[in-house]
Amino acid sequence: MTARALMLQGTGTDVGKSIITAGLCRAARRRGLSVAPFKPQNMSNNAAVCENGGEIGRAQALQAMAAGLAPHTDFNPVLLKPQTDRDTQVIVHGRPKGVMSASNYMTNRIDLMGAVMESFDRLSQAHDLILIEGAGSPAETNLRDRDIANMGFARKAGVPVCLLGDIDKGGVIASIVGTKAVLSDADAAMIVGFAINKFRGDPALFEDGVIDIERRAGLTCFGVIPWLEAVSLLPAEDAVSMQTKPRNKAASIKIAAPMLSRISNFDDADPLRQEPNVDFCWVAPGRPIPKDADVIILFGTKSTIGDLQFLRSQGWDHDIHSHVRHGGRVLGICGGYQMLGQRIVDREGVDGQSGETQGLGLLDLTTEMSNDKTVLERNAVCTISGERVTGYEIHAGRSKGNDLTRAMLRLDDREEGARSVSGAVEGTYVHGLFANDRFRSTWLARVGAEGSDLNYHMAVNTALDQLADGLEQSLEIDRLFACAQLPGWHPASFSVLSGTLTP
Repeated sequence: MTARALMLQGTGTDVGKSIITAGLCRAARRRGLSVAPFKPQNMSNNAAVCENGGEIGRAQALQAMAAGLAPHTDFNPVLLKPQTDRDTQVIVHGRPKGVMSASNYMTNRIDLMGAVMESFDRLSQAHDLILIEGAGSPAETNLRDRDIANMGFARKAGVPVCLLGDIDKGGVIASIVGTKAVLSDADAAMIVGFAINKFRGDPALFEDGVIDIERRAGLTCFGVIPWLEAVSLLPAEDAVSMQTKPRNKAASIKIAAPMLSRISNFDDADPLRQEPNVDFCWVAPGRPIPKDADVIILFGTKSTIGDLQFLRSQGWDHDIHSHVRHGGRVLGICGGYQMLGQRIVDREGVDGQSGETQGLGLLDLTTEMSNDKTVLERNAVCTISGERVTGYEIHAGRSKGNDLTRAMLRLDDREEGARSVSGAVEGTYVHGLFANDRFRSTWLARVGAEGSDLNYHMAVNTALDQLADGLEQSLEIDRLFACAQLPGWHPASFSVLSGTLTP
């Protein structure tokens, strides 16, 4: 068996490719199809751990959930995790392959096409339909000659493309028409149609716009997708997508989290953001941490030393120390946990910048980075409440010190995490704790807030269903799926304006 496949490419970043792909995965699953997500190359510090111990972008983990599958490294064979403005860690088939400069990666990335095709071929043999997400935009023609993420992959695999535009950003007519116009004839021929995303108001008001795009680009429109509220309930892939909800004035507790420059796995915050009794706010660079915050959370980062310097440059270190002096609580997760210690040592630049630096000094521990990266799913017990939890670790470095004797969690083989003598400052390497409803409820009670009856996993699944419902109403999904052809499909066999195969 060989799967049919369809690729969703965007006119730019953050046009909704990840979320729409997830919604289409759920729609395909509803139709009884065995569907799998695929993203040849992803650049994100927001990663998920797979059952086999590898890591992929969290967007592909959400898409897998929509498809009814466990995360697998084949869903995202190449993952790039930026550590500095110029260097990135390269993950291939879930495993670190080293750190490369951006220029070296751009020069050599075509060498990874083999790994990409290995994963795609395995998925094609195991599923009915592969829904593929592009990266950025195919209009970045300066990157085309070694592209493995957009038209380079589409041409190699013989996969038709639907182009997605974001009307909320403005200029959607120019972005769709212009994207096709700058492509080579062979690349442009891969596009079978387009869809408009994030439309606010009555779609009928944009009918003339759709007609204009169809006329100028010679493409058929598969639909105009409205601004769907379900999207705000789903984990975002990139920090650029993080949104601060309006102030919850009825909440019993306020939690603040600084937006670090290399923040990672920030979806740890999503369950807290959905709690009705929690006022959660992201603190943007250039702004102080609110003095009325009850809890400050430092989330993960791909460069602990680099982001500790960034934190200090914002003056957030002074805000955090003042917060603790006045009786506030602090939680650090992964890189944020490492920052809370006395010292961080990274002699080889494993986690970004090499060197040694003083931590915030709120926990008695020292962290030393090493090339031995931990990527594991975890089952644990909270040492305070006794609640069983599941989560995952994904980090370089080991921490040692006296405060580790007051652990947060008990794993199968050891205790994990640390707490200060007062219990006001705590940290852990384990991500995903707040997705455990009972743990989240007891933790909130400890920091002074009432929990709720929120079932987080059910809420995400419900949001995926609502997302698929919205797509069913606004997209011609069956017509779109009909465009998915067997690998080796040739664009000459497809009539663009009719959306049908020709003999």
